[in-house]
Amino acid sequence: MEQTDPRTWRRDPESESAGFTDLATSPFRIDRDRIAASPFFARLGGVTQVVSAGGSGLLHNRLTHSLKVAQVARAIAERINASSDSAELAAKLGGCDPDVAEAASLAHDLGHPPFGHLGEQTLDRIARHRFGLADGFEGNAQSFRIITTTDVRGPSASGLDLTTAVRAAVLKYPWARLHVPDPHPTSMPVQPRGAAEPADAPGTGASKFSAYSTELDDFTQARAPFDGRIEPWQQTVEASVMDTADDIAYAIHDLQDFHRIGVLQHAPVAAEFSGWVDHALELAALDDATLTAERRLPGRSLERLRRRMHAKDGWIVDDDAFTSAVARVRAELVDGLLATGFDGSIEAEQATAAFSAKWTARLVDGVQVVASPSTRTGHLTLRPAQWHEVQVLKFVHRRFVLLRPELALHQRGQASLVTTLVDALDAWLLDRDEFYRLPRRLHDLVELAQSEFSALARTSPELLIGATGEPVTGADAVRGLARGRAVVDFVASLTDKQAVTLMDGLSGRASQPWSDSFVL
Repeated sequence: MEQTDPRTWRRDPESESAGFTDLATSPFRIDRDRIAASPFFARLGGVTQVVSAGGSGLLHNRLTHSLKVAQVARAIAERINASSDSAELAAKLGGCDPDVAEAASLAHDLGHPPFGHLGEQTLDRIARHRFGLADGFEGNAQSFRIITTTDVRGPSASGLDLTTAVRAAVLKYPWARLHVPDPHPTSMPVQPRGAAEPADAPGTGASKFSAYSTELDDFTQARAPFDGRIEPWQQTVEASVMDTADDIAYAIHDLQDFHRIGVLQHAPVAAEFSGWVDHALELAALDDATLTAERRLPGRSLERLRRRMHAKDGWIVDDDAFTSAVARVRAELVDGLLATGFDGSIEAEQATAAFSAKWTARLVDGVQVVASPSTRTGHLTLRPAQWHEVQVLKFVHRRFVLLRPELALHQRGQASLVTTLVDALDAWLLDRDEFYRLPRRLHDLVELAQSEFSALARTSPELLIGATGEPVTGADAVRGLARGRAVVDFVASLTDKQAVTLMDGLSGRASQPWSDSFVL
């Protein structure tokens, strides 16, 4: 059947004959169902959100997080379509279908490796420094690689063969690390969120991006229907819905988790908020050096947040809105939910559920579609009050959970495990006597990457550059890049438990030879 709507185009329409039967008829619902049925989606149940759940039902993993993001995204998209003005503007910008937003939300974390953002940072460093991959590793780009390349829905297709609308909606940071689009967002006077180069790695390109060089054809095809509707570096409306829903879910549900397990304590959070509220004027008068030196004293961290918001997001930041956000979070989170503690009782469960429902409704109520947004946000954004509240909620999570020394100790061990695992797998690939006994999936990934990098060398050699920025030439160098990408793909496809089990096996600590470490 001839396709006329470019938003519903699939990369390989002929693959419908591959024997894969879809239960739905709407093209976007088909996409949602394919993502939900993917083994890459199922594996998210064993991947860390912030810290490893260890089998506990109290902490979100990437699967439960993705389900909640999808729930919030659908609510946002339906709210947009319920308003004639918002729906009309969204249509002019390319559309806002609830099924597309939901599908993109289910897919947005598919590429997250074991151990959450810690694993992502470790694999990026290894990919660039050990294997010379200029693209390194990025969870969003890995998600796009999975849905377009490494997942398979049938014998004649690579990837999930999703519509252009859903593929475009997965592009949270719609640019490559270095090359696309031109001019690149890193060169803009006010860079989009995520486009700045890492402070510790200048010259390496954008710190966040959504497509590797190997997937640029799919990237271009997915973005084509939106040419002339949105800027080349701008999210689609549906991608903005997914991004906003992700922020909302993160801001609320991770706080719930650490309240439930007793990590997020009332006393230190209350002291920080009281310190800022009671001494806001004095804190505002401190110079940056003094504020940094006194950062452990109550109120200083909130003041540093206020200044950082002014430096990065002058397009929306407002001191009155910030003060109101601090007051609301203090009343409802600090002196409300945290003040009573969590003891597992029915009352405690009800209070936690009520907090989540109330805040989700408030933040979803704050969404709006704008025709000409700042480069720092999408066409769908939060109103100033809710935007400031999200920043303050995320601050609590970062300051009182992510920066705890106990978490740093845990994560340093996980980083060491990932590094050692990559080294061991790379050594296995280079062992000619044992190469034939490689895990079949790793063997297939090597062949896939070899074909991709060889094709780039023939057709787009300007994209085939190493981490030093120099062009990569020669068959051996191309094979080295392919080997690196294959190892990174393989490790990134493991769950937390599979990574530990595989490392035990490779180090001789395993008590038996059979495990699921080689199977996605």
